[in-house]
Amino acid sequence: MPDSPLPEHPTAAASETPERELPDPVRTRTDAGVLEVTLDRPPANAIDLVTSRRMGEVFAAFRDDPELRVAVLRTAGQKFFSAGWDLKAAAGGDAVDGDYGVGGFGGIQMLPGLDKPILALVEGMAVGGGFELALSCDLIYASTRARFALPEITAGTLADAATLRLPRRIPHHIAMEMLLTGRWMEAQEAQRWGLLNAVLPPQELEAEVFAVAHKLAQGPPLVYAAIKELLRESQASRFEDAMGRISRSDYPAVRTLYASQDQLEGARAFAEKREPRWRGC
Repeated sequence: MPDSPLPEHPTAAASETPERELPDPVRTRTDAGVLEVTLDRPPANAIDLVTSRRMGEVFAAFRDDPELRVAVLRTAGQKFFSAGWDLKAAAGGDAVDGDYGVGGFGGIQMLPGLDKPILALVEGMAVGGGFELALSCDLIYASTRARFALPEITAGTLADAATLRLPRRIPHHIAMEMLLTGRWMEAQEAQRWGLLNAVLPPQELEAEVFAVAHKLAQGPPLVYAAIKELLRESQASRFEDAMGRISRSDYPAVRTLYASQDQLEGARAFAEKREPRWRGC
């Protein structure tokens, strides 16, 4: 049987085969001022450098869009909220000190000027950097199936963001236990220590989170900005120094608030016994 003829231009023939596009690991949806951000990287929603940069782009756009007031961060699937740093990608060449994007790991840990509320909807395991991602949010709502852990210690490395944030959120010795042992914390215990705003059955979680998000979206955006700026900027300040800066309107978001129409609108609405109409200016 004669050999089958080869294509005259094998290189050209190969180039005509369309490349399969990888799905976007970050999906978004907007509704009445609320941005829903879904991380979808099966099987564990681990975050590599490309995904982190994409998340930074999404949250930077959220920060800069005056029509968007609140964000909800969630992930696809029920088993993992996020396994954190993608170790397979690291083994393939992603450097731990590589370019995570404008917002740092996960897009929100270090994003400058992110002065809008972000809610975390946690379903499943939040591990390592995935736990740190939830800690970067302002409110955390979790399913009864959620679990939290910082296993970096078992791999001989540092859970850096959690080391900075967790002891400020829960009792020092409980935070140190998690950091030093890598043990798991169930959702009910996390709520008991004040780490979570609520723990809900899986079938009720989404409705509750979006009810809170839409309520916040109706609130005063300039006040939200001032609250987040003060918290962020005053971390290393003495109380007296921070209050002095407030009185001098040294904080940009506070200065904007105090000179705004929204500041007057709040007083007018109270005096007129009506709901305020926040315009963000």
